[in-house]
Amino acid sequence: MAHGKEIKIIAGNSNARFAEKICRNLGIRLTMTDVNTFADGEISVSLYETVRGADVFIIQSTCAPINDHLMEMLIMVDACKRASASRITTVIPYFGYARQDRKSKSRDPITAKLVANLITSAGSDRVLTMDLHAGQIQGFFDIPVDNLSAAPLFVDYYSRKFLTKADDVMVVSPDIGSVARARAFAMRMDKGLAIIDKRREKANQSEVMNIIGSVEGKRIILFDDMVDTGGSLCSAAKALIEIGGAKEVYACATHGVLAKQAVELVAESPIKELVFTDTIPSHSDVECEKIKYLTAAPLFAEAIERIFQEMSISSLFR
Repeated sequence: MAHGKEIKIIAGNSNARFAEKICRNLGIRLTMTDVNTFADGEISVSLYETVRGADVFIIQSTCAPINDHLMEMLIMVDACKRASASRITTVIPYFGYARQDRKSKSRDPITAKLVANLITSAGSDRVLTMDLHAGQIQGFFDIPVDNLSAAPLFVDYYSRKFLTKADDVMVVSPDIGSVARARAFAMRMDKGLAIIDKRREKANQSEVMNIIGSVEGKRIILFDDMVDTGGSLCSAAKALIEIGGAKEVYACATHGVLAKQAVELVAESPIKELVFTDTIPSHSDVECEKIKYLTAAPLFAEAIERIFQEMSISSLFR
């Protein structure tokens, strides 16, 4: 028994193409909406179809410009709540502010918790997201949170890519904080794991200190949840080649934030290929042949269908 009378998919401006892919997988169309900005910067949301009694899924990545997209999402949730939607699921393929999940020094805010409060207060009944930077953010919400993993997509991709070269493939965590994530990925791939131990001098800059594990002669897969400026990832790739003696370095991450000069850094790095999912659209004006995208739309579509039908989604994590 479905929760609402029918399913409605609403897309914000952050990643409309991704929402369209989800709809194609579900065999339905996007709900007609209009999300505009007034001359003074205020956001206006109009729903051109009824959502009364419907199970509504609002798809919006809170990527750059993050504050605009976050506000869009909150207003869309409020609009659906006031239009008597039966249930509202906020689908956030990329959850911005996730790196501000704790106090790292005195008088720091915990912005991820603030964003969770805003989403709940706006009227959202549940959240569907993918690869939160910190898994404990799920506990910041007082509503159900489903945190999907992109690892199965990458496992399938690399299993086919290295089908005849599987013996010399190794997974590497680019920093200590990503060890648990990389270990789970390595277990799925049935490969060994090495770790980059680095010291971060200041934000978005790091110095590689040591490689824990032997990577000599190996084809490396650097695995992380996101790539922001690309500095840490490119430094790790350089160290794996020059210090560790790795044969080749590939990299993958769920979210391609790619801020500042990230694309240029990747192009000049020893990374042979960098793979993302399409949770964040590519806005870069600089083309890079090394960067490739896999779509996560079928995985989200399956999760949305299961939520609508009140079915378990635990199988999607396997």
